[in-house]
Amino acid sequence: MQLIRRGNSGPAAAEVRASLVMLGLLSEGRHAAPENPDEVLFDAACELALREFQQSRGLNADGIVGPETWRALVASRWRLGDRVLARSVNEPMIGDDVHNLQERLLEMGYDVGRADGIFGARTELALRSFQRECGLIADGTFGPATMRALRQLGRKVVGGRPQMLRESAMIYHAGPHLIGKRIVIDPGHGSTDPGWVVEDGDTTWTEAQLTFDLASRLEGRFASIGVRADLTRGPDTDATNAERAEFANAVGADVLISLHLDGHHNPEARGVAAYHFGTGSGTTSTVGERLAALAQREIVARTGLLDCRTHAKTWEMLRLTRMPVVHIEVGYLTSPVDRASIVDPSFRDTVAEAILIAVQRVFLPVDADVKTGTLDVSALRAMQLS
Repeated sequence: MQLIRRGNSGPAAAEVRASLVMLGLLSEGRHAAPENPDEVLFDAACELALREFQQSRGLNADGIVGPETWRALVASRWRLGDRVLARSVNEPMIGDDVHNLQERLLEMGYDVGRADGIFGARTELALRSFQRECGLIADGTFGPATMRALRQLGRKVVGGRPQMLRESAMIYHAGPHLIGKRIVIDPGHGSTDPGWVVEDGDTTWTEAQLTFDLASRLEGRFASIGVRADLTRGPDTDATNAERAEFANAVGADVLISLHLDGHHNPEARGVAAYHFGTGSGTTSTVGERLAALAQREIVARTGLLDCRTHAKTWEMLRLTRMPVVHIEVGYLTSPVDRASIVDPSFRDTVAEAILIAVQRVFLPVDADVKTGTLDVSALRAMQLS
């Protein structure tokens, strides 16, 4: 789709404006739009309201309507009870109403997986279980009768958010060893999508090239301790974020690591940041959050990169996957300071080892965990044999 940004006009800009007004983020009275959609301008007020929307949804708050922001705006139009919800294989129902239903089912102890706002197979199964327990027809369709039953019941699970408890229990039962676990590594961008591109003297560096090299080094380190790791793309191929998430789901990955490099028009911007799935409503991937924190601390401790901390986001790679995921921006390619490190192969070796150690620490019991920056690959090999 064509990006919509400040200064654009036309029907698409009019639709974005109308969505922001409906959400209460933009006052129609103060910023009335022309009657002709072709004359509607995506102005400064629209951009500010859009940034607020993006921030609340865990999206990049850049004030630009791209594919993910557009899908989020479309989803935001639906409230629970506005329509009948049912599973469709060809065109899954997507919306805030689906997300709200998933949240309510999770609160009552039903396993819908991640509250991703997509009415899929797990949501249907959870809804059927709820309907059976309520004495309703277990058809997996959310209509008026199921809506009434949902309103009458409160939470059944106590002691923490059910999905958080479920994720933590899965990690505990998986055991401390990495051998036997399935790791998927996702080098960002690729093929015709190079990501950030920087000319440095006679050399051109691309995000896609460097993330694939880093992913290959990380794959080799997992292999050295007897753990299988798969890459979501080859050196000259690409895939959408949804396709990468589907691949990780299909192979039954225990952990997904997505590798990227950041960039900014200001060359002073630098540092490493890690992202995990999480929304403003409190929904989060508990293990993903811990993995992001461990990866962030290990990388900072071993490389000296500026610590830009961890953040919750709802990006497709984080939202559409069924396992703990960490998205790591390993420095700014546009920063002369960070770039000097990033293009050094020994630096990428260090980052690969830091991520490997972080993944191992996620599976260790609290009483067996180690201090950040102290574990190395040789010790890791010994742990797999113990």
